[in-house]
Amino acid sequence: MMQLVNNVRLAQSVVRQHLTDDPVILFLQLSRRMPAAALPLAKRVGRWAPKDATSSAVLFAALAAGDTADVERRLRIAAGGPVRGERARRLADVALAANLPDVADVLLAKAGTARHVKQARARRLWYDGAVSDAVAALDDAGTAGKRQQARMAAEAAILADAAPALERRSFTPVPGRILHLLTNSLPHTASGYAQRSHSTLLAQKEAGWDVLAVTRMGYPVQVGKLLAKTTDTVDGIRYQRLLPATMAQTIDARLQQQADDLLAVALEFRPSVLHTTTHYVNGLVVRAVAEALGIPWVYEVRGQLADTWASTRGPEARQSEKYRLFQNRETEVMRDADLVLTLGSAMKANIVAAGIPDSKVIIAPNAVGGAFLADPQDQASARRELGLAEAGQFIGTVSSLVPYEGIEDLLAAFVLLAPEMPELRLLIVGDGSSLPALQIQAQRSGHADRIVFTGRVPRNRTPLYHQALDVFVVPRKDLEVTRSVTPLKPVEAMACARPVVASDLPALTEIVEDRVTGRLATAGDPASFAAAIREVFADPERAAKFGAAGRERVLQERTWAANAVALARELEMLGVAR
Repeated sequence: MMQLVNNVRLAQSVVRQHLTDDPVILFLQLSRRMPAAALPLAKRVGRWAPKDATSSAVLFAALAAGDTADVERRLRIAAGGPVRGERARRLADVALAANLPDVADVLLAKAGTARHVKQARARRLWYDGAVSDAVAALDDAGTAGKRQQARMAAEAAILADAAPALERRSFTPVPGRILHLLTNSLPHTASGYAQRSHSTLLAQKEAGWDVLAVTRMGYPVQVGKLLAKTTDTVDGIRYQRLLPATMAQTIDARLQQQADDLLAVALEFRPSVLHTTTHYVNGLVVRAVAEALGIPWVYEVRGQLADTWASTRGPEARQSEKYRLFQNRETEVMRDADLVLTLGSAMKANIVAAGIPDSKVIIAPNAVGGAFLADPQDQASARRELGLAEAGQFIGTVSSLVPYEGIEDLLAAFVLLAPEMPELRLLIVGDGSSLPALQIQAQRSGHADRIVFTGRVPRNRTPLYHQALDVFVVPRKDLEVTRSVTPLKPVEAMACARPVVASDLPALTEIVEDRVTGRLATAGDPASFAAAIREVFADPERAAKFGAAGRERVLQERTWAANAVALARELEMLGVAR
């Protein structure tokens, strides 16, 4: 009961902070956690509202429904109208949350000297990555503005050079123990990140290591899990939570608090090595703990989060202060780690280009284990078990539904193929911020009855969805982040002996060999994807060879057990014994 009280207090503090810093973003985060039954209501509000309505209620309903076109249309109507003052300021925040900075600029100009306009202008500058200017914009902004300024200033300090610090402790590690610090995990988050973490932990445990995972402070209460316990055990892997009754208000103080708490866990568990993942804030905490204990630590680069941030803004974002500081901090953390892991050759090349010695960077690719190692079922059997139509042809994907995945291009390719392939169906498995917009696109396609959205599915059912498909599609956009970061799901599809059609991007060509394990198509071009999918279906015998070759390659080169062996070899060279 006491833990529940602590969790409620923690959640209240998170909500209060968002209400001060960015209430529209808070609304968006809450709307994505609404029950599925609430989504039709949000859609109805948009349909019933007058076409020129620009009230907050109508705009929030359109945001919740994921109707980005309707949000943009209504905001542009407002920006071109007589709106002024505080209402213009509120609409500017909505425009910024909808990734319409040009509209936000027009509305901020109309806001004049509205009560909270300084906070809104600071958010606008922060959106562009103008970190110092955003902090300065809150000078003389009143009490609420000062709180926001303090939090922005702390984040700017962490981006620059601030870091937690701990005193050196007398410590004797226990051989064979690894302590992981993670951003999120099963069972509360089912992302590719969480799946990779869990698979890595399982493989290390099966290889003889004693493993413990600790998640970032405040998680999972921060993502709405009020009933969270201080420990979860999944498949024998223990996940320990750092859930204090209160958290510091600024990020620099929170990271110090997290480092103190992680040190306490480490003193009890007595690991011989620490292991964490991107992004750099995890590295700052683990570095402090490792230095206090005098043990080595591993930094696993799973993504390029500065590029992920920039991908939602435009090419100018890569010239911003935030991007530069973010990249510098990542380089610092990689330099200080004893060993750097990453997912593939493209990512390793970027890391080495940043000045990290090649010998210090090893590749631990996305891989498979467990059920994916077993012989896959045929399509009809998998569909029968899932309650899908056994006959016909299925293309689709299993993915996080976020903008850079390009799922709208898969939908568009399906629409091109549907008239000539009456038995073709589209299966989209997963959840994410793009789901509402994709559902609207499907409804307007003229083929909604042949498109299946499953939402998030249980982890142990994922192999079945791969096996239900005839062709697995990876339609990632051509962005800096997608050119470098190799995803997990196509590897799982290949393990299920399914041919893969993927964007012709460097990170994906490391996984899919054109005309050997699948086909490559032009990123962002639905017609190119439609042609590649059509070609795979035109020759079933060749498609089966693609699937068989892909499975053989994955089982030879990409298993979690092989990753664990390779890491153990590197740790032994660092003096870490099992």
